[in-house]
Amino acid sequence: MITNPEIQSVKQRFGIIGNSQHLNHAIQVAMQAAPTDMTVLITGESGSGKESFSKIIHSLSLRKHGKFIAINCGAIPEGTIDSELFGHEKGSFTGAHESRKGYFEVTDGGSIFLDEIGEMPLGTQARLLRVLENGEFIKVGSSKVLKTNVRVITATNVKLLNAVEKGKFREDLYYRLNTVPIFVPPLRERGEDMVLLFRKFTSDFAEKYHVRPISLDPEGQAALMRYSFPGNIRQLKNIAEQISLLENEREVDASTLAKYLPSDNSRLPMTLPSLGKNSEASDFSERDLLYKVLFDMKKDMNELKKLVLETYQNGGLNQNIIQKHQGLFEDMDSGFGSKESTESSSSYVPLVIDSKKTNTSNEDNYEEDAFEDIIHEEDDNSLSLEKKEKEMILRALRKHNNKRKYAANDLGISERTLYRKIKQYEIDQ
Repeated sequence: MITNPEIQSVKQRFGIIGNSQHLNHAIQVAMQAAPTDMTVLITGESGSGKESFSKIIHSLSLRKHGKFIAINCGAIPEGTIDSELFGHEKGSFTGAHESRKGYFEVTDGGSIFLDEIGEMPLGTQARLLRVLENGEFIKVGSSKVLKTNVRVITATNVKLLNAVEKGKFREDLYYRLNTVPIFVPPLRERGEDMVLLFRKFTSDFAEKYHVRPISLDPEGQAALMRYSFPGNIRQLKNIAEQISLLENEREVDASTLAKYLPSDNSRLPMTLPSLGKNSEASDFSERDLLYKVLFDMKKDMNELKKLVLETYQNGGLNQNIIQKHQGLFEDMDSGFGSKESTESSSSYVPLVIDSKKTNTSNEDNYEEDAFEDIIHEEDDNSLSLEKKEKEMILRALRKHNNKRKYAANDLGISERTLYRKIKQYEIDQ
């Protein structure tokens, strides 16, 4: 049984500040799991200090004299992650001018920490599962089976079970990684630990820049503990340093502190609205956002086609037709007579139907031709979502001269997702 003095000793050794019950329990589980070779899955929000627990486990294990490498799976492009983890042979792909050892080969006898494991591609997940099951791996471009003896510690800030249900994470790998689960509590659940951490950060800043440290009065401490800190410890440290730098008065009250705490309306990260009763904001992926926009565009286009067709069939635009399709105009500005409306309409070409150009002799043919044109337009616009997605990607790449970083920002997706889409649609750059 691990005693409280032992937990305090670990806190001092690894610079962990706090006395909350949840934090102490997480440290205790890490200390109990450390002497074994069992895989550990550390969960918790971003910025809550998950990497510190991986260091505790390695340093208290029998592998403490071996190598320890921490890797962020979300920061490695999908096309190179296999090479980074398992190595590659010379000439196995473009740019492989010489053979290279991967992290699993380099850390043989040590520990490897895989952060953001939920971002790992499915193909790489299969390779990782083989390492965990048999201690075997194959370099990229090789057929030779190599052995490694590495302890794997993983971490994630997303719910992997939800990813398993969506087919984005292997179920067998999830249960293999989740042998020993450790939950790192968010800062908002640690009570007075917020004040202790704030005091630590302001003291460090004062020592670094030779100034008197900031202190909080009782009202300021209460205000600090009421804030939810969505960015956890990283956000608290950032705020502590801002106050230490910008405030002349070294004792801060609640009103002064409030200037540095984002309001509820501007707080980041922002949560996305759920689409269903059982869906969660964290599960709302970039692909879902893109598809929702495309579906809304297609719906508006179909409504517009109906409006044009009815206009042709009735010989002009009348009030009844406008009222019937009022939904198309709800998001438009009502001030059509304003200066802004006049300026913005300079590039707008209205639909004009000249009844003088039609006559009674060819009236039936005119309506039939108009109907056929609209049906033909319907066929031209019945593109699949994949084609529209590819077209949007091509336009973004052309706009930014094939610079994926800026194109991804323009599309509202990550650079890694854009890289995967370029491979999927075989887009030449």
